[in-house]
Amino acid sequence: VLFLQIVHILNMTSAKIVSFLLHPEESLHSLQNRIEFETGISTGNQELLLETGICLDPRKPASQCVIDGVRGWDSYMVYLFDKSKTVYDGPFASRSLSDCVNYIVQDSKIQLPIPQLRKVWAEAVHYVIGLKEDYSRLFQGQRAAMLSLLRYNANLIKMKNNMVSASQQLKAKLEFFHQSIRLDLERYSDQMAYGISSEKMLKAWKEMEEKASQCAQAEDIGYLDEQIMALHTEIVELQKSPYARRQGEVMESLEQRAIDLYKQLKTRPPDHAYSDSTDMVKIIVQTVQSQDRVLKELFGHLSKLLGCKQKIIDLLPEIEVALNNIKEADNSVMQMQGKRQREIWHLLKIACTQSSSRSLVSSSLEGTASTPAATWLPQSSSGNAAPHPLSSLAAPEDGESFADVIRENVNYLELFSSILQEVRQEQNSMMVS
Repeated sequence: VLFLQIVHILNMTSAKIVSFLLHPEESLHSLQNRIEFETGISTGNQELLLETGICLDPRKPASQCVIDGVRGWDSYMVYLFDKSKTVYDGPFASRSLSDCVNYIVQDSKIQLPIPQLRKVWAEAVHYVIGLKEDYSRLFQGQRAAMLSLLRYNANLIKMKNNMVSASQQLKAKLEFFHQSIRLDLERYSDQMAYGISSEKMLKAWKEMEEKASQCAQAEDIGYLDEQIMALHTEIVELQKSPYARRQGEVMESLEQRAIDLYKQLKTRPPDHAYSDSTDMVKIIVQTVQSQDRVLKELFGHLSKLLGCKQKIIDLLPEIEVALNNIKEADNSVMQMQGKRQREIWHLLKIACTQSSSRSLVSSSLEGTASTPAATWLPQSSSGNAAPHPLSSLAAPEDGESFADVIRENVNYLELFSSILQEVRQEQNSMMVS
């Protein structure tokens, strides 16, 4: 018997307790199937919470519902909620009266012998205590729902902070991108008249600017932020509500009065005296009325808790979508920035190539203009002497110098032709890209 594992499930939708004897190594899914058979709540809509507000882990066995040790094992509860419902229609009917207690409630002035009255009042006291314990269990279920809501809210705040941070980063990157592309377009326009131009590249840059403006829509998370802040305010108000605290003081005082009344009756000698049950019945009626009131408040508060929780569940996918949109926009901006920088460096390479080719051409032209002139100048021994008829012919060393100049110019011409061909190919590839 000591090794048996029994789990008690408090169905918050009906305020009834169902108990199950767990089989060795039984899975949670198996237990949920048994719960569905007993309560009618499908396994997909079952939410099983511990007192701490932690939801049971489907990967673990059903024995996670049972606490270790002997103390308190028979009073430990697991709270069952129906995820398809956010409004619980309490208050629910109180526990039924026993026959003898119902007898005195029907006629409180009936006279009964003291020994018999003791038995009836003992059951009446047990009934009053049971009403208070029923409320205490349901209050613990409401508290578990509140703790579960706070866990969901903590997750919501974490995701919201991630979303806000990502949105701010995207906003900063977009501002930097817009400023840099405006500057690039201005500088590009300034150099088009004497530098390099590409209509296709210019069009691509302007399309980048328009696409970046469209990416700015992803950073607009104001509507989600407003919903989260409103929901956070609602949760704080629920925490401050008096219904979030135990409301069983009246029932506890009635319980004590019933116990004191029974003790007074117990001290009376078991003689042939008779007495009625007016005082005890009055306590029973007041306890039932008090339970009806506090349960109505409890289930009204519980419905608000579950409504907030459902709002969080609905918001989480929207935040996830917003985060994905921000990440996609961020990646798109970074790709456009990288593409534009690569194109700028490509333009710089072409400009440097053209500049070096111009310098080579000018130096070669200067060399060809000076060397032949010096070679073909007439040789004279004095300024007034007439030139020798053969003095204009090239000497052997002059012929060697002239041949070197020709070979050098041919080399420069070949180099210049290859440079021009490379520039044309790069410009063509740039126009295509």
